[in-house]
Amino acid sequence: MMYEYWLSAIRPLSDKKKRLLREEYGDGKTIYNIEEIHLRFLNFLESRDVDTILRSKKEWEIEKCWEKLQEQGIRMIPYFSEEYPKKLTNISQPPYALYVKGSLPRENQVSVAIVGARRCTHYGEQIALEYGEALASEGIQIISGMARGIDGAGQRGALNAGGATYGVLGCGVDICYPRENIGLYMDIQQKGGIISEQIPGQPPLPAYFPERNRIISGLADVVLVIEAKEKSGSLITADMALEQGKDVYALPGPVTSSMSQGCHRLIRQGAGILISPEDLLIELGINIVNQGQIIDKNEKVLESTENMVYSCLGLFPKGMSQLLEETGLNVQELLEQLITLEMKGYVKEISKNYYVKLR
Repeated sequence: MMYEYWLSAIRPLSDKKKRLLREEYGDGKTIYNIEEIHLRFLNFLESRDVDTILRSKKEWEIEKCWEKLQEQGIRMIPYFSEEYPKKLTNISQPPYALYVKGSLPRENQVSVAIVGARRCTHYGEQIALEYGEALASEGIQIISGMARGIDGAGQRGALNAGGATYGVLGCGVDICYPRENIGLYMDIQQKGGIISEQIPGQPPLPAYFPERNRIISGLADVVLVIEAKEKSGSLITADMALEQGKDVYALPGPVTSSMSQGCHRLIRQGAGILISPEDLLIELGINIVNQGQIIDKNEKVLESTENMVYSCLGLFPKGMSQLLEETGLNVQELLEQLITLEMKGYVKEISKNYYVKLR
């Protein structure tokens, strides 16, 4: 397999040409040992392609590189392996190989991609967390890009529910990007897997992120776009999903919010509208076994006054003046209830005297 690793890593030779080489000669070792004159006669290789192959043979210490890959706990899954995801064989330009830390998504389980803006609103982040948790609790695998914002929130929600989630990176799987998600990066490897078509050590370059989006949509059965601007990488993922024949759902938001413009465009074009995780599960044909438990938990834990204050809050921030009017409480009483709810993890003060619901 180490010669297959060498072939997979040749840059900038295209995956298509690598496949043609393998079809011509059978395996990576034969390609490595073929004489230059034979490569020059292949009509699908240009002169610069042959130069690239010859240069890589000189630069690569094959055994050393392969041993390092093993030491890092990284698996290489080429397109001809039985482990290679069948879902990816049907997409446009399937990757020649995948590099994996952890595991790959199970073929016999439903997979849902949760994608969206990096600089998302608190509303979008909480919705992504909620969907990730609710879907994963029903055995659905969550696919995303481990980016800050919506991606990371959806995957963290899946982990909170004890579910499986898979991060598709725009760099080598040995690199945590963004670095701030190092905790998420480590946790995903234990409950799912980190996946990339880029060779280990490859840095996160801008061109790699649109490319990896076809893998995110390819591994998923359904794609959810939580928040996205009019021009967004998430819309690229949605477009690729539609090309692959996948269902796409989008979350509506305020018409004045730039973070919802991309979602509203998708809805106008016919995407499904995300109302609640429960509604989505029903559309996916999955029986909801935990719904009643979640409702009972909130009802039992909260006292009547706490519940009144909690019910007045939503995922959009509300200020003290509005809450005073809606609850009929005085300032001292309202502050006591908000502090109690915040300590219990039900609300959060996101700016001075402005609160949002967390669950």
